[in-house]
Amino acid sequence: MKSCSKICINCPAGCHLEITLASDGLLRISGNQCPRGAQYARQEITDPRRTVTAVVRSAGEPAVCIPVKSSEPVPKAMIPELLKMLFGLKVPLPVELGQILVENYRGTGIRILATRTCRQSPPCLQIRRKDI
Repeated sequence: MKSCSKICINCPAGCHLEITLASDGLLRISGNQCPRGAQYARQEITDPRRTVTAVVRSAGEPAVCIPVKSSEPVPKAMIPELLKMLFGLKVPLPVELGQILVENYRGTGIRILATRTCRQSPPCLQIRRKDI
């Protein structure tokens, strides 16, 4: 039997979960105060995923950082490759809140969305040459 401990992040209770993979292949979950804890534990063990947030650059000069996020949680194994792609991406302005910047990432159906409207380069979001 293999076991591990996790803290559930689905609600403010933060239940301390004990997850055991029994010899018969079944998951045994304890410590959850609600059904969401059991669902979270199963997801964490079988297919852990995270919502990805990052910034991408605008294609113009001076470069502007555009905040983005994934439309749904991304499999953890795909996150480093996704971030590498996002950090190399250059998006033309203007960008509207909710605009799809990447459609169907690697066939997963996951989209990358802008989380802020950027019409021109506001001084607070400019990247100076010496910072690069």
